[in-house]
Amino acid sequence: MRTTLRMMQYKKLLVYSFIVILIFVLDRLSKLYILNLAETSSSVDIYINSFLNLYLIWNKGIAFGILSFEESFIYNLITILIVIINLIIIFMIIKSKDYKVYFWISILGGSFGNLFDRIYYSAVPDFIDFHINNFHWFVFNVADIFISTGVICLIFDEIFFNNRKTTNEL
Repeated sequence: MRTTLRMMQYKKLLVYSFIVILIFVLDRLSKLYILNLAETSSSVDIYINSFLNLYLIWNKGIAFGILSFEESFIYNLITILIVIINLIIIFMIIKSKDYKVYFWISILGGSFGNLFDRIYYSAVPDFIDFHINNFHWFVFNVADIFISTGVICLIFDEIFFNNRKTTNEL
Protein backbone atom coordinates (compact mmCIF):
# COMPACT_ATOMS: atom_id res chain seq x y z
CA MET A 1 0.00 0.00 0.00
CA ARG A 2 2.69 2.46 1.03
CA THR A 3 4.89 1.44 -1.91
CA THR A 4 1.99 1.98 -4.34
CA LEU A 5 1.38 5.46 -2.96
CA ARG A 6 5.06 6.29 -3.24
CA MET A 7 5.15 5.01 -6.85
CA MET A 8 2.13 7.18 -7.73
CA GLN A 9 3.84 10.23 -6.23
CA TYR A 10 7.02 9.39 -8.14
CA LYS A 11 5.06 9.08 -11.42
CA LYS A 12 3.32 12.42 -10.77
CA LEU A 13 6.69 14.03 -10.12
CA LEU A 14 8.02 12.62 -13.39
CA VAL A 15 5.00 13.86 -15.37
CA TYR A 16 5.18 17.31 -13.76
CA SER A 17 8.92 17.53 -14.38
CA PHE A 18 8.47 16.43 -17.99
CA ILE A 19 5.88 19.17 -18.60
CA VAL A 20 8.10 21.85 -17.01
CA ILE A 21 11.08 20.68 -19.08
CA LEU A 22 8.96 20.57 -22.26
CA ILE A 23 7.82 24.18 -21.72
CA PHE A 24 11.41 25.22 -21.00
CA VAL A 25 12.67 23.49 -24.17
CA LEU A 26 9.93 25.00 -26.37
CA ASP A 27 10.84 28.43 -25.03
CA ARG A 28 14.59 27.88 -25.51
CA LEU A 29 14.18 26.58 -29.06
CA SER A 30 12.04 29.57 -30.07
CA LYS A 31 14.52 32.01 -28.55
CA LEU A 32 17.52 30.27 -30.10
CA TYR A 33 15.82 30.40 -33.49
CA ILE A 34 15.22 34.15 -33.17
CA LEU A 35 18.71 34.79 -31.79
CA ASN A 36 20.25 32.86 -34.69
CA LEU A 37 18.19 34.95 -37.12
CA ALA A 38 19.43 38.11 -35.40
CA GLU A 39 23.02 36.89 -35.58
CA THR A 40 22.86 36.15 -39.32
CA SER A 41 20.89 39.22 -40.39
CA SER A 42 21.95 41.68 -37.61
CA SER A 43 18.31 42.32 -36.61
CA VAL A 44 14.94 40.62 -36.50
CA ASP A 45 11.96 42.50 -37.91
CA ILE A 46 9.77 39.96 -39.71
CA TYR A 47 6.25 40.69 -40.92
CA ILE A 48 4.04 37.60 -40.41
CA ASN A 49 0.59 39.06 -41.08
CA SER A 50 -1.46 42.20 -40.37
CA PHE A 51 -1.46 41.63 -36.61
CA LEU A 52 1.73 39.68 -35.87
CA ASN A 53 5.42 40.45 -36.35
CA LEU A 54 8.62 38.99 -35.00
CA TYR A 55 10.73 41.80 -33.61
CA LEU A 56 13.63 41.13 -31.21
CA ILE A 57 14.06 43.29 -28.14
CA TRP A 58 15.99 42.65 -24.93
CA ASN A 59 13.93 42.93 -21.76
CA LYS A 60 15.76 43.73 -18.51
CA GLY A 61 12.56 44.12 -16.48
CA ILE A 62 9.87 41.68 -15.44
CA ALA A 63 6.63 40.76 -17.20
CA PHE A 64 6.43 42.56 -20.54
CA GLY A 65 9.34 44.89 -19.73
CA ILE A 66 7.75 46.40 -16.64
CA LEU A 67 10.30 47.63 -14.06
CA SER A 68 13.20 47.76 -16.53
CA PHE A 69 16.30 49.15 -14.86
CA GLU A 70 19.85 49.61 -16.04
CA GLU A 71 21.23 49.42 -12.52
CA SER A 72 22.62 45.93 -11.83
CA PHE A 73 21.72 45.96 -8.11
CA ILE A 74 18.01 46.34 -8.86
CA TYR A 75 18.25 43.82 -11.72
CA ASN A 76 19.88 41.28 -9.38
CA LEU A 77 17.30 42.01 -6.68
CA ILE A 78 14.47 41.32 -9.14
CA THR A 79 16.20 38.10 -10.22
CA ILE A 80 16.45 36.94 -6.59
CA LEU A 81 12.77 37.79 -6.11
CA ILE A 82 11.92 35.66 -9.17
CA VAL A 83 13.89 32.72 -7.69
CA ILE A 84 11.94 33.07 -4.42
CA ILE A 85 8.64 33.18 -6.33
CA ASN A 86 9.70 30.01 -8.21
CA LEU A 87 10.30 28.28 -4.89
CA ILE A 88 6.83 29.32 -3.74
CA ILE A 89 5.38 27.97 -7.00
CA ILE A 90 7.18 24.65 -6.44
CA PHE A 91 5.60 24.54 -2.97
CA MET A 92 2.17 25.23 -4.55
CA ILE A 93 2.74 22.39 -7.03
CA ILE A 94 3.57 20.00 -4.20
CA LYS A 95 0.58 21.22 -2.16
CA SER A 96 -1.91 21.17 -5.04
CA LYS A 97 -4.08 18.08 -5.29
CA ASP A 98 -6.28 18.98 -8.25
CA TYR A 99 -6.14 20.27 -11.82
CA LYS A 100 -4.68 23.63 -10.66
CA VAL A 101 -1.31 21.92 -10.47
CA TYR A 102 -1.10 22.20 -14.26
CA PHE A 103 -1.61 25.97 -14.10
CA TRP A 104 1.25 26.21 -11.58
CA ILE A 105 3.42 23.94 -13.77
CA SER A 106 2.75 26.17 -16.79
CA ILE A 107 3.83 29.23 -14.82
CA LEU A 108 6.94 27.45 -13.49
CA GLY A 109 8.05 26.18 -16.91
CA GLY A 110 7.77 29.64 -18.43
CA SER A 111 9.42 31.24 -15.45
CA PHE A 112 12.39 28.87 -15.69
CA GLY A 113 12.79 29.84 -19.36
CA ASN A 114 12.91 33.54 -18.58
CA LEU A 115 15.03 33.03 -15.45
CA PHE A 116 17.60 31.14 -17.52
CA ASP A 117 17.82 34.11 -19.89
CA ARG A 118 18.11 36.63 -17.04
CA ILE A 119 21.07 34.69 -15.67
CA TYR A 120 22.73 33.72 -18.98
CA TYR A 121 22.16 36.89 -21.06
CA SER A 122 21.39 39.40 -18.27
CA ALA A 123 18.18 40.12 -20.20
CA VAL A 124 15.26 38.21 -21.70
CA PRO A 125 14.83 38.11 -25.48
CA ASP A 126 11.25 39.02 -26.39
CA PHE A 127 10.17 38.79 -30.01
CA ILE A 128 6.42 38.25 -30.50
CA ASP A 129 4.87 41.58 -31.46
CA PHE A 130 1.07 41.31 -31.46
CA HIS A 131 -0.77 44.39 -32.69
CA ILE A 132 -4.05 45.67 -34.06
CA ASN A 133 -3.44 48.58 -36.44
CA ASN A 134 -1.12 50.93 -34.54
CA PHE A 135 -1.95 49.53 -31.08
CA HIS A 136 0.92 47.21 -30.12
CA TRP A 137 0.74 44.92 -27.13
CA PHE A 138 3.97 44.43 -25.18
CA VAL A 139 6.51 42.35 -27.07
CA PHE A 140 6.69 38.92 -25.44
CA ASN A 141 8.06 35.38 -25.86
CA VAL A 142 6.87 31.77 -25.58
CA ALA A 143 7.65 31.60 -21.85
CA ASP A 144 5.43 34.63 -21.29
CA ILE A 145 2.57 32.84 -23.06
CA PHE A 146 2.78 29.91 -20.62
CA ILE A 147 3.14 32.20 -17.60
CA SER A 148 0.21 34.39 -18.65
CA THR A 149 -2.00 31.41 -19.50
CA GLY A 150 -1.31 29.80 -16.12
CA VAL A 151 -2.01 33.03 -14.23
CA ILE A 152 -5.22 33.70 -16.19
CA CYS A 153 -6.44 30.14 -15.54
CA LEU A 154 -5.73 30.51 -11.80
CA ILE A 155 -7.64 33.81 -11.72
CA PHE A 156 -10.62 32.33 -13.62
CA ASP A 157 -10.61 29.31 -11.33
CA GLU A 158 -10.61 31.54 -8.27
CA ILE A 159 -13.41 33.77 -9.60
CA PHE A 160 -15.72 31.17 -11.11
CA PHE A 161 -15.07 27.93 -9.21
CA ASN A 162 -13.87 28.82 -5.71
CA ASN A 163 -16.60 31.45 -5.44
CA ARG A 164 -19.19 28.77 -6.23
CA LYS A 165 -17.73 26.46 -3.56
CA THR A 166 -18.05 29.19 -0.93
CA THR A 167 -21.65 29.93 -1.96
CA ASN A 168 -22.59 26.24 -1.86
CA GLU A 169 -21.04 25.78 1.58
CA LEU A 170 -23.27 28.50 3.11
